[in-house]
Amino acid sequence: MNIEELNRKHFLETDMFYRVGYGLSSKLLDYKNGVIYLEVVIGRKWRKSHNATAHELGNCWRKTHPELNAAIGCKVFIIDTRRFPYKKSLLNSGIQAEYDSRKGVLFSENYLN
Repeated sequence: MNIEELNRKHFLETDMFYRVGYGLSSKLLDYKNGVIYLEVVIGRKWRKSHNATAHELGNCWRKTHPELNAAIGCKVFIIDTRRFPYKKSLLNSGIQAEYDSRKGVLFSENYLN
């Protein structure tokens, strides 16, 4: 699986809606052992909690890309620029900002979250 190609495809097909409408962006970091690893940057327009964000974007990636349909879970690393506006400047400068939270999502309803 080519992660760069999948990120480009997601950016053009889905992520633009979230970026323009809600100031939210996401990218695939890795996919291994049935677990999707995502990085999410929350902008000022987004009003959902970190838990709701992880659930929505994890499911969005899994349902949008056939390559990820077999995923059993998702690990989401969140950078919140609403609470820490300086992180937006860091990201724009190419500097990796510290994650504000890390969330896990299990996709099967038979597992405990």
